[in-house]
Amino acid sequence: MSVGASNPEYVNARVRSRRASLFADEDYRKLIRMGPSEIARFMEETEYEREINALGARFSGVDLIEYALNRNLAKHFDDLLDWSEGRLYDLVSRYLRKFDVWNLKTIIRGIYTETDSEAIQTDLIRAGELEDGTIDRLLEVDTIEDAVEVLSRTIFYEPLSDALEEFEETGALVPLENALDREFYEHLLEDISRGPGHEPQEGPEAKFVEFLQAEIDFRNARNALRLARSGADLDPATYYIEGGVLFDRADLNRLVADYDELVDHIEENKRYGDRLSGALGRLRDADSLIQFEHALDAALLEYSDTLSSIYPASVSAVLSYILAKEREVENIRAIARGREVGLDESEIEEELVIL
Repeated sequence: MSVGASNPEYVNARVRSRRASLFADEDYRKLIRMGPSEIARFMEETEYEREINALGARFSGVDLIEYALNRNLAKHFDDLLDWSEGRLYDLVSRYLRKFDVWNLKTIIRGIYTETDSEAIQTDLIRAGELEDGTIDRLLEVDTIEDAVEVLSRTIFYEPLSDALEEFEETGALVPLENALDREFYEHLLEDISRGPGHEPQEGPEAKFVEFLQAEIDFRNARNALRLARSGADLDPATYYIEGGVLFDRADLNRLVADYDELVDHIEENKRYGDRLSGALGRLRDADSLIQFEHALDAALLEYSDTLSSIYPASVSAVLSYILAKEREVENIRAIARGREVGLDESEIEEELVIL
């Protein structure tokens, strides 16, 4: 635990400056019309210049773009930690563990699909707490069981060990991925009182908790629909993540079979319905799982922006920036990959999160 005074006003001022340099939706529409080499040149004229120049002698095309994106993302989030002090540092560092979860999911999926370790490494974002040596050892193993053993001294070992049996029975990665999500959120909120009537009423942690509740709610909705459409014989309630306000286990079992009712349920919740009318409209119009997931991502970003405007001295502005930066990286990556495999412009645009 860090000691000393928190400094959200200073960090939020730095974050506002960084956010102003993020790509606009119009930039994505320009990139859609470019090939990978043109995208790299476009990035070289932006704040990705340092990464493109540093990596340009070793990589080209989509590989250059992806390595530059991930290195830049890690740099920005390292800066957040350098700027933050006291309790703010604790909250931000806990939240950035999400990239440990991202990396572990990426590696596990790579092992499952027998993907080359170099290809897996392209998708890694080294912005969490796992040491580089641990990640490098994970890239060397051939089985998921061996990967779990590499993590024996981390918080992820026990939940992954518990999930291995169900993975082996079903052949589905969902139990392993959900175990990672659950462990992440459990540790994220472990020292914040969240029982009925005991949540923080004001200050930075109040909006931190509200933001996380929204993220958990949308994660539960995403997981339930993925399970429903996967055809796997898995109970959605088994993969319920505690901590949100929108669903309980019974809700998920009831709503997962009825898409319209699921969106109605989100809309009827005063917290989301009052603040997310535009995003909920996109949810209702989504006609595929990927569109629904993109609409959820947009809704969470919109919600975090709302929280940061209501309470500008809270950690919400930092969390909102993290989501916005992630969105930029994922959109550029989707465009580059789409162009590489020959998708047309409309198909690529469907892969983007655009507000």
